[in-house]
Parts: sequence; structure tokens; C-alpha cells
Amino acid sequence: MNEKISLFKENGKRIDDRAPDELRPIKIKVGVLSNAQGSAYIEQGKNKILAAVYGPKEALPKHISLPDRCILRCRYHMAPFSTPERKSPAPSRREIELSMIIRNALESLVMTSLFPRTVIDIFIEVLQADGGTRCAGLTAAVLALADAGIPLRGLTAACAVGKADGKVIVDLNDLEDKYGEADMPIAYNPTLDGITLLQMDGIMSKEEIEQALSLAITATQKIHKIQVEALKDRFSVTKREV
Repeated sequence: MNEKISLFKENGKRIDDRAPDELRPIKIKVGVLSNAQGSAYIEQGKNKILAAVYGPKEALPKHISLPDRCILRCRYHMAPFSTPERKSPAPSRREIELSMIIRNALESLVMTSLFPRTVIDIFIEVLQADGGTRCAGLTAAVLALADAGIPLRGLTAACAVGKADGKVIVDLNDLEDKYGEADMPIAYNPTLDGITLLQMDGIMSKEEIEQALSLAITATQKIHKIQVEALKDRFSVTKREV
């Protein structure tokens, strides 16, 4: 059982001076890696995450290929130096699970039927972690796919909501994730008006879940606007260079 610590200050602010519905500062840059076909970098609070995309390319060995669509492969990985205590470089069960979860969330976004018998590789590398890395990594991966020129059904943005000290909060940091009562990562696509990722760890009432969902959609819409601006910056720079 997690040790009980106070996650709110006496003035009603969270431990990092945010309001319950306030996102951490977010910075995104697209096209940061010259060796990848698409790439993006995100800072969300103290999180620092790179995403890179390779493909579509021929699926090898051939027996893994599908005649009607491409295959998405995703690797979510935390660098050994991403946490205060050195992490093993070998993939953990959590990383394997999150790789699958992120891939599933992206499969509804990518127009896979346009690229039969091919594969698209997506790499998410967490350089520094402070809670919410699966959501920030997914947000960056979507931009890396767009940077690679892969047709998408809109831009999906992700953010975790949850509960700490009895209050519903947005964009949990590491301490809130560890010591809060609930954590609910959500990915939302404004174009499709649909949720593509929904998980939950902990306990919330029906009313709290409804409040959390409403806050999550508002938060992901804000992140979506930042995604759009990052893509505009990327391609306006490219246009000026040409």
C-alpha cells in the first residue's frame, strides 16, 4: 500500500502549484531527427520524450505481411537514465504492455489499408520520466507519423486524469500517479470525436469518472491545438528552406 502523503497545499494548489484542471507546460517540436522518416520531441512538465517513425516499408519476413493492410509495430522504452534510480536497459513487462497499448490506440488512426504488405515501425524513447509518459509518448508518436507523411484520421492527443486527496485532477505528475487514489490515461481524437485509449487504475465514483472524462477531453483538445501549431511550425520552416 502506498504511503499517504499530502498532494495539495493549504492554498488549494497541487504540489507543483497547478490548479486541479491545469496542464503541465508543454513544448513540442516536429522533425527533430534527420535519420528517421518522421520524428517529434515533447516536453510535458519534466517528461522528455522522443518519437521516431520508419516506413511504410516491405514487411519482412514475408509471412508476417497482411494482404489488405500494413502492420504497425511500436516500441515504448524508458532509457536507463530516465528515472532517479538506474533502470535496466532490457525491456520490462510494463514497457511491453505499454507498447501494445499505444499500438492499439494508433491502429484506429493510421489508414493502414493504403499500404498492404508493409510495416510501419514506431519508436518512443523516454529520456526523462515524471508521470504520464504513455500519454505524452502517444501524443509525440502521432506527430512523428504525420511528419513521415503517413495518412491519418486526424490527430490524437492523450492525457491522464485521476484523483488525488479526494479531488479529480488533470495531467498527473509522478508523485500524483504514485500516491493518488486513481489514474485514468485517455487518448481522444477531436476529428473522429472518439476516445481511442481508456484505462484506469484505482477507484473513482461514477460522478468522478464523468467529471474526469469531461476534464480529459478538454485537456486533450488543448494538447491537440499545440500539436497543430507544432506541425505548422515544422512545415513553415520546410517551406522557407525550399
